[in-house]
Parts: sequence; structure tokens; C-alpha cells
Amino acid sequence: MAALPSLRQLRYFVAIAHELNFTRAAEACFVGQSTLSAGLKELEDGLGVRLVERDRQNVAITPVGLEILGRAKAILAASEDLVEYAVDAGKPMSGTVRLGVIPTIAPFLLPNVLPDIRERFPNLKIALREDLTGNLLARLAEHQLDFILIALPYETSGLLVKELFNDEFWLVAREDDPALKGKEIHLPAKMADRLLLLEEGHCLREHTLQSCKRSDIKNADGMEATSLLTLLQMVESGMGIALLPEMAVKGGLLNGSSLVARPLAPPAPKRIIALVARASTTHLEEFQALAESIEGRFKSAPRISRGARKSFPRA
Repeated sequence: MAALPSLRQLRYFVAIAHELNFTRAAEACFVGQSTLSAGLKELEDGLGVRLVERDRQNVAITPVGLEILGRAKAILAASEDLVEYAVDAGKPMSGTVRLGVIPTIAPFLLPNVLPDIRERFPNLKIALREDLTGNLLARLAEHQLDFILIALPYETSGLLVKELFNDEFWLVAREDDPALKGKEIHLPAKMADRLLLLEEGHCLREHTLQSCKRSDIKNADGMEATSLLTLLQMVESGMGIALLPEMAVKGGLLNGSSLVARPLAPPAPKRIIALVARASTTHLEEFQALAESIEGRFKSAPRISRGARKSFPRA
């Protein structure tokens, strides 16, 4: 049986894989390069496999090294959870929780939730990071974040997932756009080819594509917006129409524009807002408290009737 690796050896290997440079990896681990190299050799000898290929100019992770890398990150994250549990035992709802949120949720949900959390739990601090879903999941796995707020569907196998509420999509267009005519708003193929999208990496892009047949959206590989504000500017300039989450519409994203938002006829496409943590997290009480605060704020919020037109005067 191969010798069990130490956390120190795994940390060295993860640093090398991240930096792809032995000098920078040693600096990140606060050790000398010879110590780092020796630790990597001990790990490779103990496991009986080659993890890193290197020459004078390049450092590369071997195929088996890439497989082991993911497991090494999970082991390090779980070990840090263990230490946090021991430190925080008997002191729930205090200290700092690191929360990641995607850009299409953060500005519309957090202002409604964080004041309630601060009032209920004055000793709990929340450090925020806004980023795309894939990046947040990577940071969660590497123990750089404790929880993340994302929109499903998205691959979350092996994680602790609490589905909070549904966020339906509304159609946004200029007031004179034919797409807004009629008592009920549908999204047939002839309108789907006018849908504008966010750029690759935004889960809202994928949710929009899933709402229609991907083949019906002609601009799926064409002009794309880098943010929701850019997307609205494109719609307002007459380039097309867009689907926006209900929370963004009700959160005032259209304020200052001449655009109109209307809910789609049932069954309307939707995304599911979810709070996600590592299965090994030691912050279960904080996880549940945050989930309850979000659910309480948004499940009880009044919904705008499906027939309503929601427009905002230009500032």
C-alpha cells in the first residue's frame, strides 16, 4: 500500500499546479524551493506515480496528476473545515463567513437580505465576492469561500444544496416591440431568433438558451453583452429583445430606461436560486440562517400579476 501523503505535501503540489512555477509556488508556501521540490518528490515516491513534468523552461501536470489534484484540493478543504469546526465549536453565528454571489443575483438580493442578517446576528460578518458560477464553485472547492449563491440548473454534485425559490424570466423589449402585443406573452421561434444573450460564462446565458431551442436563437454565437446593463442598452437601441430574471425587474434594473418588462405565459421558464456549501462545511447553522433569511424575504414578496405591464420612466 502506498504511503499516506501529508497535508504539507498536498499543499506543495496544489501550489505547483496553480503557479506552474517552482519559485513562485515555494514563495506561496513560504518555504525554500529545495524544500518544495523535496516535498513533491516524497509525495510522488509515496504514491508511486509521476505528478509533475518539468524542464528548464516549463512545468506541466501529468494526466494522473490532474486527477489527483482535484482530490488533493478536496482533502485540504476538508482538513481546514475540521480545524474551523474545532475553533468555532460552541461559538455559532459569530466570526466571518465568506459568501460568493453571481452578478445576476447580488445587486437584487443582497440589499434585502444582509440588513436582516446583521440585525439578527450582530457578531456574524459576511465577506462578499461577486463572480461567475464556475469560478465561485472552484473557490468553494478550494476553501476560499464558505457558501455561494447561484442559479440552477448547474452541476452541483457532491455539494450541500438548498433550493430557496424560483425566479421566473420576463420578456424585456421596447414599448412598441411586437413581442409585447397580446394579453399573454409567448416566445415562439420567430421571436426567439431576436433574443440577445450575455457572453459565455454567465449562467443566465445558458438559462436563456434552455428556455428556447438553441437552434432558434440565431445570435447564440453573435453579438453578446458583458453585463445586464449592457444587455439592456442593446435592447433599448433596437438590437433585439431579452429575458431578464424577475428579481432583476422587481429590483429596479429597468429604472431610467424606456423599456417594458412582461412575464411570460405559463409554464414560464425559470431559474432556481440556491445556496450551496461544501458537504463538509462546519457552518451549518450559518448556512441555515442565511437560507431562512433569503426564503423569508423572497417567498413572502408580492408577485406582479402576469397580465401587468411594468415599465419605468426615463430619469
